[in-house]
Amino acid sequence: MPHQSMANKIWAVADTLRGDFKQSEFGRMILPFTVLRRLECVLEPTRDAVWAQYNAIKDEDLDLDLILPGVAEATFYNTSQFTLASLGSTSTRQNLEEYISGFSANARQVFDEFGFEGWITKLESANLLYLVAKEFKEFDLHPDRVSNHHMGLVFEHLIRKFAESANDTAGEFFTPRDVVRLATTLVFATDQEALGDKGVVRTVYDCAAGTGGFLSSAIEQVAEWNPNASLIPYAQELNPETHAICVADKLIQGYDTRNIKQGNTISEDKLPHERFDYCLANPPFGVDWKKVQTSVTNEHRVSGLNGRFGPGLPRVNDGSMLFLMHLLSKRKPKSQGGTRIGIVLSGSPLFNGGAGSGESEIRRWILENDWLEAIISLPTDMFYNTGIGTYIWIISTNKEDHRAGLVQLIDATNINTSMRKSLGSKRKFLSDHQIDDIARIHDAFEESEISKIFSTTDFGYRRITVERPLQLKFSVTPEKLEAYEADNKAEQAEKFAGVDGDFMSLDAFLSAAGVKKLSKPAEKAVMTIFGEHCPDAEVITDAKGNPLPDPNLRDNENVPMSESVEEYFEREVIPHVPDAWVDTSKKDKKDGEVGIVGYEINFNRYFYKYVPPRSLADIDAELKAVEGEIADLLAEVAA
Repeated sequence: MPHQSMANKIWAVADTLRGDFKQSEFGRMILPFTVLRRLECVLEPTRDAVWAQYNAIKDEDLDLDLILPGVAEATFYNTSQFTLASLGSTSTRQNLEEYISGFSANARQVFDEFGFEGWITKLESANLLYLVAKEFKEFDLHPDRVSNHHMGLVFEHLIRKFAESANDTAGEFFTPRDVVRLATTLVFATDQEALGDKGVVRTVYDCAAGTGGFLSSAIEQVAEWNPNASLIPYAQELNPETHAICVADKLIQGYDTRNIKQGNTISEDKLPHERFDYCLANPPFGVDWKKVQTSVTNEHRVSGLNGRFGPGLPRVNDGSMLFLMHLLSKRKPKSQGGTRIGIVLSGSPLFNGGAGSGESEIRRWILENDWLEAIISLPTDMFYNTGIGTYIWIISTNKEDHRAGLVQLIDATNINTSMRKSLGSKRKFLSDHQIDDIARIHDAFEESEISKIFSTTDFGYRRITVERPLQLKFSVTPEKLEAYEADNKAEQAEKFAGVDGDFMSLDAFLSAAGVKKLSKPAEKAVMTIFGEHCPDAEVITDAKGNPLPDPNLRDNENVPMSESVEEYFEREVIPHVPDAWVDTSKKDKKDGEVGIVGYEINFNRYFYKYVPPRSLADIDAELKAVEGEIADLLAEVAA
């Protein structure tokens, strides 16, 4: 049965709950029951053998976790005599609780994270527990009938349906499988030969795992290439319920679920000493990290580049780049083959933040270490909960020689297929053929209309401060005098009261007032209150004769990293403002050169295509046609 049809059948069980429970609560019961039935179907062929073995050794001092998984032919087991079919219409709750308690600890953890015991009690109070259990015993979810891949899609479909009914954001918990397939293809592509070796073992990690779809797809893809290869999954997920689904999925696939951690990745890395061959992630877009700001800021300050967030911190309302830095903290050195990373991000990490900002410093760290391999711009309307444009970043800490010092940008915004029926905000998808096309473009590493290749320094610039001289014309008005008197002594203000006319230099103005010397604050107040910009006035200088800068005329220029600041300034600035100069005191903290270094990746600039406006004749003709239609409609109404 197609996964969507199976999910719809399971969803229909929610009709039993209507009236007794809120729509927002349906998923709290349906999802754990679905997991329970799936685990039950997996264990069904060996259930009697496990029960017999358990009874034979239960009174002996033996570790059941070492014996029973082998009998169950799975990484988990159940020693209860009950199944959903045998719970009975009386004592249903007690029997179901005993059934769940019979699972091995790694499977029982799933139901603890769902808080299933509390919902069982509520179902019993509503006299619905037996009815719901009876419905679920009819679903055949054995892996021979519903593959792990399709079961993952069933879970994702259910989460989306329940999230929509609760007005929630289902897309936070899983990534569309077409996007996942593209990311995994790009990440694994350069290692396809190595992954084809017999008995090869690699590790893969997702720091925002959701239901584990990214990991499952990665495992499936490697299995397609080489059934003898092993890809060991590691993960961390914040939400307990989606973590429970991820754990259940990996249990059924036979993996050690101790590697699947629950908790906030940003505030507490629960796999601190692990390093991985591959990292895959689709962290939530624009996630606010204010709740963990203290711990993140402390790690940045205390650990520096020895910690996860040393390069810099992004603005607090978008933590996407925290996940990016976290993944890079999991990198292996080149001597161990390095690490390849695929992460799905919104557009903001490409350009948010000017020179010297946290975001710019993070981009600088990645580019100056030559880790960024490629960025692929995806079409809009690809995700269930947002229609914004998204990007897949491919990062490698051991780039191929021909990619050294270079970054490939691929504009795949026009490569997509329209869906027959929208799923939330998802209106487009990538077909297998289109995924292959994008992968071939990436692999070819050639310039084309949709593929551009840049040096890592092409994204860098120096922000220089351009100053112009302070030229002020001085005059006294009652309003200015009142303002000066409010900030200074009355006797000082009296000296300026009798001054009349305009003065083109500060010395002349002070002389007219009979003022020989002023303190620095008083002089500043004179210039601020009595002076106004005038290009014909005398330049005001400091004690050494150097011109003072006019803060109102101060400007910044971004000089490409490939250019000399002096040459750029002479070519781009001096012809327009000959009296300008560069403030050489503004230097970059890292390299000590003039100008603050910044990095940004402006996709639109690189792939911009000029589209000429329509001719005035065409627009005029269209307006006349519309006027004619309106006139015809009015005539019909009048008739």
